[in-house]
Amino acid sequence: MHRSEQKRSSASGIRWTSANIVTAIRVVLIPAWLFLSELYPAKSDGTSVNMAGFIIFVFYTFLASTDKIDGYLARSKGEVTVFGKFLDPIADKLLVVTGMVWLLEQSVVPVWAIVLVITREFLVSGLRMVVAAKGTVIAASDLGKWKTATTMIALCSYMLAIALPAGIPQHVVFVVAHINFYIALLLTAWSGIDYFMKSWDFLGER
Repeated sequence: MHRSEQKRSSASGIRWTSANIVTAIRVVLIPAWLFLSELYPAKSDGTSVNMAGFIIFVFYTFLASTDKIDGYLARSKGEVTVFGKFLDPIADKLLVVTGMVWLLEQSVVPVWAIVLVITREFLVSGLRMVVAAKGTVIAASDLGKWKTATTMIALCSYMLAIALPAGIPQHVVFVVAHINFYIALLLTAWSGIDYFMKSWDFLGER
């Protein structure tokens, strides 16, 4: 390739496809959601729905749903890009960690669960870099997709339960949240172990 062609190729920059735009919007709106969630108390007084808490729940659910939207756009339009592969998982991790830290403030999720999730992400990200340096890419497994889905369901359910008044509906939503949350933590650990098992041969190389 001639230098002029290399310059044109490098100058082409990031492809701002519709999927990438949706992902970027998600990243930008996460701080906006956090700012909103810190403005007003989200917990119900026990007698009525807390509207601020309900708006926080709806906003977060919207952000979580955009993960499916950008994935669908990328596949249906054949617009899967390197930038999208880079940004999408970062957006997911930011959304999950931000939601969990906020729920920690609400005394809903334990600290050890957040430590588990963050530790898993650090280890898997480091593992991917080591393996990628050897010219190999380990494809994401279905475990990772199930982990993300159950985590989002759990976090959204917790946020809804916080806003609901005391009663059977709130209790049911909390039960759904608890079940999905601990399934998500199990899948978090399991999928992390799965990555290491798939990469074990590469880690043993000199």
